[in-house]
Amino acid sequence: MIKVSQEAEKKIIELMKESGFDNTKDFVRVGVASGGCSGLSYKLNFDHNQNPEDKVFEDKGIKILVDKKSFLYLVGTTLEYSGGLNGKGFVFNNPNAQRTCGCGESFAV
Repeated sequence: MIKVSQEAEKKIIELMKESGFDNTKDFVRVGVASGGCSGLSYKLNFDHNQNPEDKVFEDKGIKILVDKKSFLYLVGTTLEYSGGLNGKGFVFNNPNAQRTCGCGESFAV
């Protein structure tokens, strides 16, 4: 399961509308890729289409797609949004990450 905080929900809906996506039928795609200073980095974008191998979750009305490989690294993650003085952006609160980099954009398991 992938969850979405209330702040992330608001920001996702806002950004989806600005980008021509409809949060009632389109998706937020999250995943991981090799790279970053800790080994793996997070990916987040919007998508109109679901692939057959995608896992689909819905939280607070946000439809989330995760490919099978990424799901192994992201199970139990909460997607949060921070708009404070220390920087703006989405934050992956990942219970599987054993080590993260200083900026929070990459992790290792």
